[in-house]
Amino acid sequence: MQDFTETDQLILPGEALDLRPLRGSDAGLIDLYGGDERVARMTTSIPHPLPPGSTEAFLRRAQTQDRTEHVWAMDASRQGGAELKGLISLTALDDGQSEIGYWVAPAWWNTGVASVAVQALIAANPLDNRSIFASVFQDNPASARVLTNAGFAYVGDAESFSVARNATVPTWTYLRKLDGQNI
Repeated sequence: MQDFTETDQLILPGEALDLRPLRGSDAGLIDLYGGDERVARMTTSIPHPLPPGSTEAFLRRAQTQDRTEHVWAMDASRQGGAELKGLISLTALDDGQSEIGYWVAPAWWNTGVASVAVQALIAANPLDNRSIFASVFQDNPASARVLTNAGFAYVGDAESFSVARNATVPTWTYLRKLDGQNI
């Protein structure tokens, strides 16, 4: 397997888990968890079944210096837990804005992992954003609770295409202002 180089991306330490840049050794667990239909169906971009080589291509994109999507592994190994519980990302938009996205492996659903990761990423604000957007499929109320518990406000309904579902799916859109401004 190809070894991927480290990026200039920061490690964001936390009490329950750390957010760290992806590394080549994550490929197996990303394949395992991302290849799970339950995970893929709750994302816009993960196909199911997961095609051969797609994880390696994803890791290469995540490692490039000119990336617009910054991806971190949810890593609890420093605290005696699993090395990869899920992924969280910020995709840079424009004008100090990003979109947050995340998925958690089913073994850690409903354990607070996503909430800890979202709150850690907001607290660190590594891209110095003024605001962060998010959208979740309307059949995923657990993800919506993660966002509202992290201070995101509902701003409307929309639709997004899910590759795994091969369908357009209704979404809820959220916004979190980080510059002290009201929505």
